[in-house]
Amino acid sequence: MSTPFPFTAVVGQDDLRLALLLNAVSPAVGGVLVRGEKGTAKSTAVRALSALMPRVDVVAGCRFSCAPATPDPACPDGPHEAGAGVSRPARMVELPVGASEDRLVGALDIERALAEGVKAFEPGLLADAHRGILYVDEVNLLHDHLVDLLLDAAAMGASYVEREGVSVRHAARFLLVGTMNPEEGELRPQLLDRFGLTVEVAASREPGRRVEVVRRRLAYDDDPDGFATRWAGEESDVRARIVAARELLPSVRLGDGALLQIAATCAAFEVDGMRADIVMARTAAALAAWAGRTDVLAEDVRQAALLALPHRRRRNPFDAPGLDEDRLDETLEEFAADDDTGGSDGSGDEDPDPDGPGGGGRPPQDGPDDGSHGGDNEGGSDGSEGSGQVPPQGGSSEDDGQAPSPGAGEQSPVRAAEPFRTKMLSVPGLGEGAAGRRSRARTEHGRTTGARRPRGALTKLHLAATVQAAAPHQRVRGRSGPGLVVRRDDLRQATREGREGNLVLFVVDASGSMAARQRMSAVKGAVLSLLLDAYQRRDKVGLVTFRGSAAEVALPPTSSVDAAAVRLESLPTGGRTPLAAGLLRAHDVLRVERLRDPARRALVVLVTDGRATGGAEPVALAGRAARLFAADGVASVVVDCESGLVRLGLAGQLAGELGGSAVTLDELRADSIAGLVRDVQGNGRISGPGNSRRAA
Repeated sequence: MSTPFPFTAVVGQDDLRLALLLNAVSPAVGGVLVRGEKGTAKSTAVRALSALMPRVDVVAGCRFSCAPATPDPACPDGPHEAGAGVSRPARMVELPVGASEDRLVGALDIERALAEGVKAFEPGLLADAHRGILYVDEVNLLHDHLVDLLLDAAAMGASYVEREGVSVRHAARFLLVGTMNPEEGELRPQLLDRFGLTVEVAASREPGRRVEVVRRRLAYDDDPDGFATRWAGEESDVRARIVAARELLPSVRLGDGALLQIAATCAAFEVDGMRADIVMARTAAALAAWAGRTDVLAEDVRQAALLALPHRRRRNPFDAPGLDEDRLDETLEEFAADDDTGGSDGSGDEDPDPDGPGGGGRPPQDGPDDGSHGGDNEGGSDGSEGSGQVPPQGGSSEDDGQAPSPGAGEQSPVRAAEPFRTKMLSVPGLGEGAAGRRSRARTEHGRTTGARRPRGALTKLHLAATVQAAAPHQRVRGRSGPGLVVRRDDLRQATREGREGNLVLFVVDASGSMAARQRMSAVKGAVLSLLLDAYQRRDKVGLVTFRGSAAEVALPPTSSVDAAAVRLESLPTGGRTPLAAGLLRAHDVLRVERLRDPARRALVVLVTDGRATGGAEPVALAGRAARLFAADGVASVVVDCESGLVRLGLAGQLAGELGGSAVTLDELRADSIAGLVRDVQGNGRISGPGNSRRAA
């Protein structure tokens, strides 16, 4: 629709609106990452913000939006003379999840560069977003190399394009906003740190607010222009307040007292690096300017900490972001100064509220304000939780109502042992799946392995192969002196080999034979370690468990490995060992996933001691089920959890049926002495601790 939903008409979502407005006042804050469940006004609020941004003056005809008063001396379209320009609205540029690197940073016309000798550059989305908003929906689903390019440009304020000896640099200063649903996977902590602020959003559980969400959305759908007109006054007020805050910002005084509180807060919460301190300082100054003050107060520092620190405290990918507010208050009080960061005199209570100029309009007051957030056009959420919801303890639905086997009753869940760094498990062969870090694959990024004729637009020129293709035809083309006549048919695309992310399906034995509490703690620790490895290698994961008389899919394949960790923590144990049922259920999961994503290859990690009980011929049934995986060519690893002096070696036999390999819990560790001995015996050489070793 051409008429966006008004920013001030969004119900609730105070933190989200405040974070966006602070970045509009001071883009140096570094952008905002919005995390939350589906249908919580994330996209609506971001798109609505673009209508509030002040208009910008640009040099007429400049594709890089240079300011006419101070044009960029290095602009590719320059040089420009300072003078009058043209005014246009600030742009909001959306980066699609499937965008290529060339679409993001721009592309060089390789054909013109070779044939005509000219440096022809087509700007990308980073150039379009200069002096505007760059919005990345589902930023956690972007390929890592695109996120790296994006955040580097945001940090440096410029984009650099290097292609085949041609270098282009242009300014790229923009308000970066990313949204994500944590159920679909997390960003790496290193990338989280590059976003200035983060906010968590959720749909309100208060009926009155939900009613208002639906009422406003229906009114907007019936008449977008009329609905926007009714909110035009509030929109104009917020727009004017942004302009005033921008003008006031250079006059804001960040005193030594405020700086001491900022440094003490970052130190108290053990935040790595200095970026958090800098972001907090800029945010606190923007808060003061937004409130119409020139002094930064203690409440500005506190609010800045709540927005800038939660996502920087994640030491482990499975840690939930958050901040202990009691500890924050204690730190601020301990380092409170008597001057510019002392107590509030009442002027500091000007942060936007739901009814204020920077707020979300006029939410109903027929219910208590429980601090929950409203939604947008999708805000009429049914309240369902994501895939990370912990199921009730007591096992799978298939076991409900069944009496436990004699002597093998269900046991309460045990905590996982500490995770460790695991050996490299990979899928053999060469794939073409989603970019990741586990198995070899043909990718757009990586080392060059060869050349081919381009299919479609040429993106990565293989210069040597192009010259070799053109050289035999020079006499026919009339070339007798130095130089080279290159035609389109001579161009060769470079083929590259990198890494892909796999579907790692964990099949975990939760039966009585595995349920000794100490051993199950070690097993959970091993699976948690493998989950951590899957997170780092950008895999999808799934979890199948079997116990009692059946198997269940504890977690369908997802990019959210932290959801798998939650399910693992609450995994009950006990009962017989339906190994065949577990393998068959896993095989069915892979069959469905193969239809959904044929390019993503699977790695099955079976965690068991190899025993099979229950039913007629359980061992034979398990062997037949295992051979289904071998027939399909599925890569598999059996983590042998058998312990004790007498070992039957059933897990090793099962690995043979699967067509995979077996590794013990001790050998799974990357720095395991047993693993080193095994490498020496199998390969005749030592693979040092931490080195990758193919195990599938």
